[in-house]
Amino acid sequence: MENPIAIALIILILTLIVAYKLSHRKSKKKKYIIWGITTIVSIAPLLSWVVSILFAIRVGDGFAGVALLMVMFPLLFLIGLVILLIGIFRKRKAESI
Repeated sequence: MENPIAIALIILILTLIVAYKLSHRKSKKKKYIIWGITTIVSIAPLLSWVVSILFAIRVGDGFAGVALLMVMFPLLFLIGLVILLIGIFRKRKAESI
């Protein structure tokens, strides 16, 4: 069986590469939207899961890993939501005459 932590890290890295390629040479408004969605959909669940599993293995207690997951996931999700909302409600620069 494959190592699930390695698979999650590969998916996370690929998602970051795709988000970077999608946001390259875009306006700030679109960059915020792309990175907000990427944070909510991919970064928050995968990163919090990998960190909490590694922490649980290091400490030797599964409940510590679950507790860390319960703290990290909502925090990262809210950060992604704020980034997305900044992108949605950001005003475009007024064009000069």
